[in-house]
Amino acid sequence: MAGKKEGKKEMKIRRHEKKAFSETAASSDLAFILIIYFLVIAGFNVNFGFLIDLPEKGSIRMVQRDELMRFEMDHAGTIFLGGEELNIREAEEKIRASMLSRPGLAVVLSIDKEAPWQKVVNFVEAAQNLRVESFSFNMRDES
Repeated sequence: MAGKKEGKKEMKIRRHEKKAFSETAASSDLAFILIIYFLVIAGFNVNFGFLIDLPEKGSIRMVQRDELMRFEMDHAGTIFLGGEELNIREAEEKIRASMLSRPGLAVVLSIDKEAPWQKVVNFVEAAQNLRVESFSFNMRDES
């Protein structure tokens, strides 16, 4: 039996000391991947806003009452002109027809605070596409 004990070798298990995450290669790999990720998504950051030409500082423009076209938008996003209910295309046609007879037309939109924002954006975009020179809007608190 003594011979059998001598033939066996004891295995030593090496234990490594635990390193903090910041000391491993994984942390630098993760940092590199995050940098690449943010560089890639930065290219997709697109502004879907709209541009409005604002008057120059100090410029004054007088608008006559007959040059005003006042629209109202209720809480549901319905557009009204003088009490008449319109959809966005009908409103565009009314603006287009008025611009032919009144080149200095100023469009005013009075918006209910509960109106869907997309309906407001659609109206503003329509006015911009028609090249309305003077456009104004305000928010109403009451429904």
